[in-house]
Amino acid sequence: MTTAAPRVLLITGASRGIGAACALRAADAGWDVGVNFHRDREAADRVVAQVRARGRRACALRADVASEGAIEAMFRQLDAELGPLGGLVNNAGIVDVASRVDEMSAQRIARIFNVNVVGSFVCAREAVRRMSTRHGGRGGVIVNLSSVAARLSSPAIYVDYAASKAAIDNFTLGLAREVAEEGIRVNGVRPGIIETEIHATSGMLQRAREAVDAIPLKRMGTADEVAQAVAFLLSDAARYVTGATLDVAGGR
Repeated sequence: MTTAAPRVLLITGASRGIGAACALRAADAGWDVGVNFHRDREAADRVVAQVRARGRRACALRADVASEGAIEAMFRQLDAELGPLGGLVNNAGIVDVASRVDEMSAQRIARIFNVNVVGSFVCAREAVRRMSTRHGGRGGVIVNLSSVAARLSSPAIYVDYAASKAAIDNFTLGLAREVAEEGIRVNGVRPGIIETEIHATSGMLQRAREAVDAIPLKRMGTADEVAQAVAFLLSDAARYVTGATLDVAGGR
């Protein structure tokens, strides 16, 4: 990139957990932050307040990333409130209750893929349209949140979620190669068992705690540890890194 990219970052699913931690780390690194949320406005507003307390601009952006129209409206709002985009963290993702494949409905599977895969594609599409030098942008960076489940497949737990994250791994590599000459770097982070609310959502909190013995570092990770990896990939320290996915999984 010949000129500095804008320091405006959009993080999807940023009202809690890893997304919220990413917002705070990004603010500390000098980013203004668009905090996307789906339902919990109060939580998003708290993150916005914390970003602003760090001296950066921020706004809360309501959108269900399963909706193309909602994503498009979110990006227009971000353009109006914070200005030209310089980065995207595709963090929004869902799981469902632990289940075998032969017990899953088509509706469940579709919802998982619409949020985790289609939503990430559409958000990246909108980001590329704004950041790519091919479209008159000044470059930027995209970080996609995957999961170690993409490698381990999560049998009898949530193979649908694991498959959606495997798709993200491939998407990260393909998009990175597609836009490498357009000033955009694309990388991924693949968290392992992280102590966040997502395990409670799937009824897996106790099983997650019991899985600690299988982790070489013998503990669950924290949202901030994942956020530090994301912050590195967003930074100029990673300016020669693209198409990579970094495991933050305690050796698992």
